[in-house]
Amino acid sequence: MEKYRAGVIGLGWMGMLYDLAQRIGDKFEIDDADRPTPDLDIHRKIYHHEHPGNEGNPSSYAEAIFDRPDVELVTAADRDVKRLNAFTERYGITNLYTDAEEMLKKEKLDIIAVATNTKGRAHFTCMASNLGAKGIFTEKPMAHTLAEVDEMVSTCAKNGTALSCGAISTTHPSFEKAKQIIKTGGIGEVVSIEASGPAGQHQNWSYFLDSEPDWVVGIGDKPRADSGSSEFKGQGMLVTKDGTIVHFRAGAPGVRITGTQGEMYYGYASKWTLLQNVKVELDDGEYDILNNMPWPHPQFSPPYGGIYSLDDVIRTINGDLDEPKNSGKRVGVAIEVEIALKQSSAAGGVKVELPLKDRSLGLHYDWFR
Repeated sequence: MEKYRAGVIGLGWMGMLYDLAQRIGDKFEIDDADRPTPDLDIHRKIYHHEHPGNEGNPSSYAEAIFDRPDVELVTAADRDVKRLNAFTERYGITNLYTDAEEMLKKEKLDIIAVATNTKGRAHFTCMASNLGAKGIFTEKPMAHTLAEVDEMVSTCAKNGTALSCGAISTTHPSFEKAKQIIKTGGIGEVVSIEASGPAGQHQNWSYFLDSEPDWVVGIGDKPRADSGSSEFKGQGMLVTKDGTIVHFRAGAPGVRITGTQGEMYYGYASKWTLLQNVKVELDDGEYDILNNMPWPHPQFSPPYGGIYSLDDVIRTINGDLDEPKNSGKRVGVAIEVEIALKQSSAAGGVKVELPLKDRSLGLHYDWFR
């Protein structure tokens, strides 16, 4: 069997370290080449720092690639020689680079994981696509600005490159099952979607949209703290061009889809719940009630890491998916909606129409350091 040739750009937490170490809180500047590296257990199988004891799924992109029989991990790039040495000890691969551009131009890779900080993500994604990559999966945040999002999505579309942005819960196969239930009428006609926030870089809702966003209204956003992101922290509403309404409110589950004949909702800890209308005969007549139904396999189970992002990319390359569940296009929609909600709230809750004209707009993140 001919294998896809794959490489990793950036050997940070999602690139490599999650499977080898406990998370450390050391800060560093984006352009530092010599960054803090924790004590590494090079020979452990796999590890997920947030779920100690739940070994069995790779978390990092490097391990996800290495774990696939149809993909060959052949190279990696990082500015930090210490991390390159750890990569060699872990995987026995010596064909490594301190210059990611040099790696992309020389190696002719089919699949690339872009796990750099956000500053270089759009640049390396577009370069990899233009140099012939069949599939790319990136770390989150996808990008800082809408212009970067546009460039990544359009470049990959032009070149036929499958693009998945962020190893988040939406990549889990249970989300695909949820959409199948909706498409086959399991909850009737969808009337609304609800989420705890737009969360452009960690969203669970845009996968379920069948129409482009039309306008938003947002209220209650809070100013960015001295250290932290500028993500939307208020409540709001999105209306799509086909009339679907998406509500964003604190206290909502990760995503809830309500239909004329039932509803389903997802939470990271509570997993998926399916409620369907059933008719019951009572003394005073017949009633429709929502009944808790068993969720069909597969049910969501963390940790998820990079394995499902990679799987979506490969299935898209092979023609089994039209696009990854957390595709660049869908993440771009969520980012733009989040920016529009912030604009609406700042202006007192006015209606903001989409798409936004100013593509230099973006969100600030500093939690990638």
